[in-house]
Amino acid sequence: MSKLETAVISLIDLFKEYSKEDEKKGQLSAGELKKLMETELTQPGFKEKFTPEELEEAMKNLDKNHDENINFREFCGFVSLLARGYYKHMKQAKK
Repeated sequence: MSKLETAVISLIDLFKEYSKEDEKKGQLSAGELKKLMETELTQPGFKEKFTPEELEEAMKNLDKNHDENINFREFCGFVSLLARGYYKHMKQAKK
């Protein structure tokens, strides 16, 4: 399996793992998103970026359809933001 295929499958598995705890299966509640971020963002460059207030703001910004849950499409947007931020961080670190 290629690196890209592995990454895609890992993202799907991660979403499914955390979105099954609350009553709306297949969507992340604020609590599930918080747990995901606290558990899965372990590197200092990621973990230090999110205070509880920033987490609440992230939830509002990610929830494009305003249903107070994060669906898979919205989750992909979140992952994209993380990837772009990390890429930018790595480019600046090389300078």
